[in-house]
Amino acid sequence: MSHNIPGGAAWSASVKAGRTLTLTALDDGANASVLIIGADRLDRLNIPDTLKSQMSARIRAGMVLMSDRGTALATVLASSLDWHDCLAGRGPDRLLQLELAKHGFGEADLHACINFFSKVGISDDSRASLTFVPDHATAGDTVTLRVDQDLVVFVSTAPHQLASESSPAGVAVQIEGVGEVGDPSELREEAVRALEVTRGLLV
Repeated sequence: MSHNIPGGAAWSASVKAGRTLTLTALDDGANASVLIIGADRLDRLNIPDTLKSQMSARIRAGMVLMSDRGTALATVLASSLDWHDCLAGRGPDRLLQLELAKHGFGEADLHACINFFSKVGISDDSRASLTFVPDHATAGDTVTLRVDQDLVVFVSTAPHQLASESSPAGVAVQIEGVGEVGDPSELREEAVRALEVTRGLLV
């Protein structure tokens, strides 16, 4: 399945375990804010646990996206960029709320998200606040996830909330069933454990 999401729009779909999901930036400066919820509605993407357990302040290839129960939701298999923001959170995105409502979710389900294709840094002000890094992504950049359990995936292409001068850019989504895909070689022990727990639940 493939779908092009225009800039400033949103999309959602149920995705079965074992599929791969690839996002492709269709224009320079794309941003794809992604929420992930387990199809059983028990597991939701937990950014703090994902980062802490894998000693990172960014999402990159070779990481497992973990839930609040310590299970693996998806694994980042490949990425043309070495940094995807998950620190700045999401802005007041009405687009995601509308997509959530299609699946019976509400505003309370708007948890922290990953801003694929976007990067933030530390500004030089007295508070060391986060600042948006422009020109991080260009048209053609990709990131591929392996879905590790049945999921509902939500994507908004609204500009990053810290991007003061940014036009919405489109993102393509492609979902494929490619057979068994092995784990990245660089997984940390905690990520391996999350995958083992998830696979045990799927038996």
